[in-house]
Amino acid sequence: QVQLAESGGGSAQAGGSLRLSCAASGSIFSINTMGWYRQAPGKQRELVARIPSSGNTNYADSVKGRFTISRDNAKNAVYLQMNSLEPEDTAVYYCRCLARTRTYQTDWSIYWGQGTQVTVSS
Repeated sequence: QVQLAESGGGSAQAGGSLRLSCAASGSIFSINTMGWYRQAPGKQRELVARIPSSGNTNYADSVKGRFTISRDNAKNAVYLQMNSLEPEDTAVYYCRCLARTRTYQTDWSIYWGQGTQVTVSS
């Protein structure tokens, strides 16, 4: 099993910044893609940003130019720097990773964090 621990959520005013962190732990063999998703009230969960092992990143159109995703492979961690926050960014943000465990090394599995609340006020 792989556990994802998220931190950095909270409240901010429009135009402010927050930095989300997610660290994977457990019986990890390898991690491929890591990313962030969010779910706002009344909406479906959507991709915010992701970063594969290749290092190439992709973002939702709504956050391009404002958010930056990065990772630290040595720490099995992924980060989301959120700048120029908007009220529309208010949501629960979930960390996601594609990983293989030491006990089951042949296939990849998806793991989710518990979510962290981000609230942006005007």
